[in-house]
Amino acid sequence: MAQAIIGLGNPGPEYRDTRHNVGQRVLDKVARRVHARFSREGGHQIARAQWQGEALVLIKPACFMNVSGRAVARVSRRLHLEPSDLVIVFDELDLPLGKVRARMKGSAGGHNGVRSVIEALGTDAIRRVKVGIGRPAPPGQHKDRVVDHVLSPFYPDEREAVEAACAEAVDLALKLVERRA
Repeated sequence: MAQAIIGLGNPGPEYRDTRHNVGQRVLDKVARRVHARFSREGGHQIARAQWQGEALVLIKPACFMNVSGRAVARVSRRLHLEPSDLVIVFDELDLPLGKVRARMKGSAGGHNGVRSVIEALGTDAIRRVKVGIGRPAPPGQHKDRVVDHVLSPFYPDEREAVEAACAEAVDLALKLVERRA
């Protein structure tokens, strides 16, 4: 049975280097690690590889983050993947910049993309890798600042921390795959 790592983000070149697309940035690095190339399948970017003797599918949904659940559910059905076969990688406001955490299940924690995936799959038992992007202001302050923050690129002085976090997230995502194999 295959497993999949899904990088949440927004489609299009204007979003490529934003904080909200750090999950897809991690997925690009996973693809390099497992020697896989993305191609368009069903409108989404999909790469296939073997990792530790197990079939591995890398998926970048071709939809906006906040509605990614429907795309994840459709691709999962088409590829015969269960929620327990998935690892989703995404940005996390409530982790400091550069911190990485794994979670095996639980609520969306205010992340609209994760909420969309949980709702579409009907379970919160989905493995996750969160990549910290930090908050622009204390929690509860003006929502527009959060939107601007997640849709902005990283500052030059943040890039080293982001690259280190992405490398750690690659290792963590692949460890989650190995543990289930």
